[in-house]
Amino acid sequence: MADVAQLVERRFVVPVVAGSIPVVRPREFPQEIPFIHPRGIPDMSIAALILDGGKATRFGGADKAFVSLHGRPLIEHVLERLRPQVSAMAISANGDPSRFAAYGLPVLADAPEFSACGPLAGVAAGLRWAAAQGVEWLLTMPVDTPLFPLTLAADLSPGPSVAVYEGRQHHLAALWPVEFLPGLEDFLRRDVKYKVRDALALCGARQVDFTSPTDPFANLNSPQDLATVR
Repeated sequence: MADVAQLVERRFVVPVVAGSIPVVRPREFPQEIPFIHPRGIPDMSIAALILDGGKATRFGGADKAFVSLHGRPLIEHVLERLRPQVSAMAISANGDPSRFAAYGLPVLADAPEFSACGPLAGVAAGLRWAAAQGVEWLLTMPVDTPLFPLTLAADLSPGPSVAVYEGRQHHLAALWPVEFLPGLEDFLRRDVKYKVRDALALCGARQVDFTSPTDPFANLNSPQDLATVR
């Protein structure tokens, strides 16, 4: 495996200004990733989905995926942590998929039928894609959560399961059964509020407690949040 510094040098990011928020867009993404899964090879029964909610008002309307953390887009931090843990990855995002072209990954738009269903629409699209990959499980992670454990897939197995830190459930740091797709789609067709916690309960997700000095599932939702990890 190449030296970590060499891989970082090959990344060639371009600063972009969105208001006062530093944003970086990739020109090239290395195929080699400078992480080794602490528990061995990736779990071939699990695929991963990165959930990108798109433009964030607290970041001046910038696409949160490309907000800079330590000089690199948030999405690259998430990709690097996920890649050693799973057999395949995709990105859940609406709008122009070409903005993610450097990563060479499928970009899944929400189905029009579920366009008003929030992140669960992305989960549904991810489960449909994961079924086509022949895997049993889908690990979801928001793009603004770049500090999760390198052992997350193993820690959440067996699923269905969801991460909890100090009593707070992080609904989208979860391991979903691919076979739950019909049940989730039926749930989204109901005339109810679409809460992720309710979908997790419906699929029987168990809570998995994580212990750490700081919350490994903290969402970086604002410049102030970014400043705490710089």
